[in-house]
Amino acid sequence: MKSFLLAIGLLCLGNAMLQAQNFMTPETMLTLNRMSVVATAPAQDFVLYRTSKTNLDTEKSDTQYYMLNLKTGVSTLLSLGGKSVFQWDKNGMYAKDGETLYVSGDMGNTWNTFYKTGKIGLVKVSPDAKYVAYSKEVQVNTVLGKEKYENWANTTAKIYDDLQHRHWDTWSDGKYNHLFVAAVAEPVERAKNLFEGKQWNTPQKPFGGAEDFVWSGDSQALVYVLKPKSGREFMTSTNTDLFAYFPKSGATQNLTEANHGYDVHPVFSPDGKKLLWAAMKRDGYEADKNDLMVMDWASRQVSNVTEGWDESVTGDIQWSSKGDEVYFTSAMRGTRQLFAANVKSKAVRQITSGNHDVNAVVATGKDAVWVSRSDINHNGDIYKVNVKNGAMTQVTDVNKAVYAGLKPATSELKMIDTHDGQSMGVWFHYPPDFDPTKKYPTLLYCQGGPQSALTQYFSTRWNFAVMTGKGYIVVAPNRRGMQGWGVKWNEAISKDWGGGAIQDYLSAADYAKTLNYVDGDRMAAVGASYGGYSVYMLAGLHENRFASFIAHNGLYDMQSWYGTTEELFFANWDAGSPWEDPQPLAYTKFNPSTYVQNWDTPILIIQGQLDYRVAYEQGQQAFQAARLHGVKARFLYFEDENHWVLKPHNALVWQNEFFRWLEETMPKQK
Repeated sequence: MKSFLLAIGLLCLGNAMLQAQNFMTPETMLTLNRMSVVATAPAQDFVLYRTSKTNLDTEKSDTQYYMLNLKTGVSTLLSLGGKSVFQWDKNGMYAKDGETLYVSGDMGNTWNTFYKTGKIGLVKVSPDAKYVAYSKEVQVNTVLGKEKYENWANTTAKIYDDLQHRHWDTWSDGKYNHLFVAAVAEPVERAKNLFEGKQWNTPQKPFGGAEDFVWSGDSQALVYVLKPKSGREFMTSTNTDLFAYFPKSGATQNLTEANHGYDVHPVFSPDGKKLLWAAMKRDGYEADKNDLMVMDWASRQVSNVTEGWDESVTGDIQWSSKGDEVYFTSAMRGTRQLFAANVKSKAVRQITSGNHDVNAVVATGKDAVWVSRSDINHNGDIYKVNVKNGAMTQVTDVNKAVYAGLKPATSELKMIDTHDGQSMGVWFHYPPDFDPTKKYPTLLYCQGGPQSALTQYFSTRWNFAVMTGKGYIVVAPNRRGMQGWGVKWNEAISKDWGGGAIQDYLSAADYAKTLNYVDGDRMAAVGASYGGYSVYMLAGLHENRFASFIAHNGLYDMQSWYGTTEELFFANWDAGSPWEDPQPLAYTKFNPSTYVQNWDTPILIIQGQLDYRVAYEQGQQAFQAARLHGVKARFLYFEDENHWVLKPHNALVWQNEFFRWLEETMPKQK
């Protein structure tokens, strides 16, 4: 009898454990395989991708490399001899190991020394294999006190004479990414530094990569992205240009001097006769309409392919195999989809549709394109797309076993009326096994940006599958400022941060409360960055709509934010300077700290010390103000995180504190 009862007990325990694993949890989310494409073969027949899986005990990742045959759909695990794959082009596959550049022409199975380079970054070999271009960090100026004063080696001082002293999450150490070009047949010591003595970067810091420089099809020119500015000019401008360096003559040409905004991501057509890139017109406006530009390489004549299209190119861009079209991804009505633009007719057509995000173009073929795709329940995988009808076929399934045991959330895009009579798309994400006859606690999700796309993305922090798995409905408005709803809607938020967009959030909350399955007494507003700013604004204006707030890296006081943020072009364009006369609304009517006397609702404030976009003091000020006004508050502080939360253990604490706060502060169900 005891054995029978024990067996029943174990069975019940097993069922309980199985039930606990039915929904996406923070632990599951953080230990999923993350698939990323490393390189595509020039013939577009093979793709090299890697999967990384985090060990939550060690916080380290186990990485595997696979070769995907696009014709058969078969992936093969590769053994790369301990070297990290770096790049692949028609001359073979390249890897770097210490201070040696390696090259292989046989799929990476054997390696041969190319030549000694010193410690380098990115590498591009010319199509004729006669030249190599590579990036390398170079010490340009001395800012460390211990380097200026050798007798005082223990000093931690840093000394700066201009801006650009810190960026994103890093203080400048006087080193910059310089581009070098060398003839393969000559000693590496003769490599030419294209930016000798300049405080310039290619690839662009902090997020530039291999897309920042490319060889022309005839190997005669290296085209690269550069913002030839430093100090104050660098931090107040977005004017990057495309430059061409001609190694035979040593000449350099600015290809985009006439344009004053961003010029990025140069790509030559398959026949090498045309140069494609993405461009924004206005200097200082980082969220300007992003267009596809095509240059005839022989005549240097430029055409704007998407000028007449009422959207912005927001993702990856690639030539079709014929070179007559350009494939790209862009936000579209709350999702991210694949598009094609005809170079001659300038017609833009949408290829894919559905409740998913197409994140990047991996490879192109005659009648098909391979892309990475995700949604709120699934991390990225590779799909094959029929470019004629948009049909999608899954090729990789790197988390198949995990997903098989999880119940997915469901999503619905509702169109609701705003305060000023416009129509706004709002995502409603429902818990697994959603029952419309029940009432659910609800989270109003406030997106950052502010001019970013709110789509079907899979996030390892603001993960809608985890939130719905905890039993919450997530209401995610595509408020004004969002991409995918036309250029006018996207631009409506500039210098109006606390106006229409905040009213959009209130409209979404009020609409949600009319739904029978939304518990209007148990609604919280949550968000990060501009979303955190929105939470602070709502805390002073909500008139008892919300029971709880969570703000991560939000802007609390606009004047002190302006004095501590680094990319000042963003602040100048979207908010204006606090010293203007008359003073912009961002520092008066649209300043969250103006309304702190109205705060009366519990608020969790999260901040990273290494966030220089929204400095630590913003969270500190908000927490201090809340407590001094007698408001229940909690301060979750990470001394080693930036604008995001990147370390797995920190991420798990973030997730647990997020839901613990909601459980503490949301009213109990009646």
